[in-house]
Amino acid sequence: MVSTTDTTFAAGLPEAMADVPGVCELPLTRAVVQYRDVHEVDVPGGRIQDIGLALVLEGRYAASAEVIDLGSTEVKVLDLSSELVVLDWAYEPTMDHVVELLRRRATDPSLESAAALRRYCFQVALRVLTRVGFGPLTRPTMLRIGFRDICRDLDLHEGTSVRIALAPSRITRAHLDYDANALVFETPALEPDSQLEAAVLEAFPRHEVLRTIGTREGSTVAYQVRLPYPVSLTEARRELASVRRGLARLLARFEPERFEAVEQQLGTFGVRETLAQVPVRDVDLYTVPLRASADSSATVH
Repeated sequence: MVSTTDTTFAAGLPEAMADVPGVCELPLTRAVVQYRDVHEVDVPGGRIQDIGLALVLEGRYAASAEVIDLGSTEVKVLDLSSELVVLDWAYEPTMDHVVELLRRRATDPSLESAAALRRYCFQVALRVLTRVGFGPLTRPTMLRIGFRDICRDLDLHEGTSVRIALAPSRITRAHLDYDANALVFETPALEPDSQLEAAVLEAFPRHEVLRTIGTREGSTVAYQVRLPYPVSLTEARRELASVRRGLARLLARFEPERFEAVEQQLGTFGVRETLAQVPVRDVDLYTVPLRASADSSATVH
């Protein structure tokens, strides 16, 4: 039996979800946010200068937040209304100094003012990552920074990817899917590439390798090397080192002359290791598998 009061209450109920705006209405100025492909259209893996970590300069409206990427120092507008990851908040003096450095860069065309802004912004990024520590929220950013080092060492260009020429007219691009924790090889082919498949399996013998084909007409074939999710910065750096070795093997196989030149350069200057500047304290446990890993004999599915 429903009373009159219950009937009045039921009639006055709003439509389901009608009272949920569905977008962020929080002022975000001074927030240090993480962003990715959902916020902007860019090349897979992002641009080589960006790190996907930004300081919000003007965030009165989350749907149109003006930010500065703490790696490239490029000012861009992002839509943070539907997906928002705030890692920290900058103090007002820090914010004021960034704005002042931006003003100097705009009025001073010299490289020194731009370099000063990049140094300071990247210090802010490292301080935030150190303060927050390694975890599910910071993992994509740290992986992006680490993979950016690999790309700079092996194939420096505008995108955060490594290009490998399989043949004069066949090029594959390898980028890291930071959210899925997978190394993705994109190809222009509509059919499986047996030569690339064999090479990837040989270069990453302890990882699961998947072949992916889009359901849309004209979709090209891609390959995913699934990486184990790291639970510490030490594990992340170790996994990135295995990615570096695998890509180096592929480069040596398909472009031996280029690989030799890269090896000589790295032998002289050393490899980049930006994540070594993040003093995150984590426990590096020595683990022993209790049974053979199923991905030790990876096959293409």
